[in-house]
Amino acid sequence: MRKVVIFKWMAKCLLWFYAGILNVGVAQAQLPHVVIKDMSGKSVSTDTLNNQGKPFVVDFFATWCKPCNRELDAISEVYEDWQQETGVKIIAVSIDQAHNINKVKPLVDNHGWDYEVLLDPNSDFRRALGIQQIPYTLVVDGKGKIVYRHQGYTDGDEIELIEKVKELVGL
Repeated sequence: MRKVVIFKWMAKCLLWFYAGILNVGVAQAQLPHVVIKDMSGKSVSTDTLNNQGKPFVVDFFATWCKPCNRELDAISEVYEDWQQETGVKIIAVSIDQAHNINKVKPLVDNHGWDYEVLLDPNSDFRRALGIQQIPYTLVVDGKGKIVYRHQGYTDGDEIELIEKVKELVGL
């Protein structure tokens, strides 16, 4: 019985290890082609997301996710400075399901988030990127390559995020 438990534990560790290796390999990937909607209902192809040659951040969130909201609030406090310093753009992608999608705009307005907000109610974009949990943040360089991934949020993570962006713009 004990050998079975140890074997299962080792198998789980190997899965985490290989998932980490695969995640590093994907880190240099382009954004996948998935069609989602913006807040006005217009279709947006995710592989065409850009910031006119400057880096941008894609942040996956949901209205019910408290860490997501804390992260987006923390970024909001410094977003104007980030834009002036680096030209970065934040694209927040809601994974709220269709029956909750009507809660996204009031949440964004209530928090005063000045981000481009996209809607992924079927989680097609999230799944195409292999994202399991939110919040999940990507930094994409000016050429559309994913150069950084971060899962979860603890206070101060936004500092690491802007440091990655600064590296991309040579600051």
